[in-house]
Amino acid sequence: MTALNLTLAGAEVLLPEQGMTPADLSLAEGIIRADTTGRRIDLSGYLVLPGIIDLHGDGFERHIAPRRGAMKQMDEGILSVEAELAANGITTAVLAQFHSWEGGVRGPEFAGQVFDAIASVKDRVVTDLLPQLRFETHMLDDYAGLPERIAGWQVPYVVFNDHLPHDRLAQGRTPPRLTGQALKAGRSPETHLEMLQTMHSRRDEVPAALDGLCAALTEQGVRMGSHDDATAETRANWRARGAQIAEFPETLEAAEAARAAGDHIILGSPNVVRGGSHKGNASALDLIAMGLCDALASDYHYPSPRRAALMLANSGLLDLATAWALVSSGPARVLGLRDRGSLIPGLRADLVILDAQTRRVAATLAGGQVSYMSGEIAARFFG
Repeated sequence: MTALNLTLAGAEVLLPEQGMTPADLSLAEGIIRADTTGRRIDLSGYLVLPGIIDLHGDGFERHIAPRRGAMKQMDEGILSVEAELAANGITTAVLAQFHSWEGGVRGPEFAGQVFDAIASVKDRVVTDLLPQLRFETHMLDDYAGLPERIAGWQVPYVVFNDHLPHDRLAQGRTPPRLTGQALKAGRSPETHLEMLQTMHSRRDEVPAALDGLCAALTEQGVRMGSHDDATAETRANWRARGAQIAEFPETLEAAEAARAAGDHIILGSPNVVRGGSHKGNASALDLIAMGLCDALASDYHYPSPRRAALMLANSGLLDLATAWALVSSGPARVLGLRDRGSLIPGLRADLVILDAQTRRVAATLAGGQVSYMSGEIAARFFG
């Protein structure tokens, strides 16, 4: 694949400290250039913005397992994922894969297959695909050797979850959706329930196990975060282990604790688009208004980052540059990706081109290569 050598002219470009302004943007060898270079492309009627960096999304599940047991060629599913990402202006995507007692597409064995597939297609895709492991903290039997497996899978980012239905288990009641979960995991409902009860009964062993695991991952240079923090104490415990990213804090208390300590806060863009959490948690709009957000993620819906940023700007809550930073330069800082996130000479030529009237994605370029292009804009590029 060859990066384009050209100058985009006539569009409004989102530039640091200037906002949207008429400007030329030159690309060569996958990098944004300060000097004019290559063929000149007329992009009047379009907006050029930094490519979207999605730092947490599990919407890829429907591509790699559209029906239970149906997808046998995992790499074909990942290639399909990339097409959807590119069509939504995403140039860097963190694919958040579960390592969970839920089994099936979220089970440990499936996780290994997903990470192997991501590695196998990296040289065939334009979008930068980064694997993330979402580890269920009460799977104590899986701790041994996990740092080595994470290194082998080339996973740079681990997030910790606890989705056990502790309240129901403590009351001796059957958790909701037990039968469906058991069938997906290939277990009988009785076996599945016994497994959940055993994990719940060993909950006091989890903190010490996490201390050791997080220390090992820190030594390996793995970035770590927690998921769905509900209290300031929970956030403090994760921070003490080196997990300095708070994904989707459920409460204002947890988000304020993260901000006070200098932790990164990631919110879900579907929460913004919906106008609130579908689970009744803290509203992303409220947290953004209070300055308690560093980045927006797709969570489970790839069109949402673009839509959320534009909605924030259209509503007047933020200006466009600040809103778009939540899906570009903000995520780049969270992930430590210093080579992307803004349209600055010397950085990667990662950009999304929107129709100025409809604000729909007309084209996406990652590393100066076309990952998506549709409609009239294609004629301008290729005649």
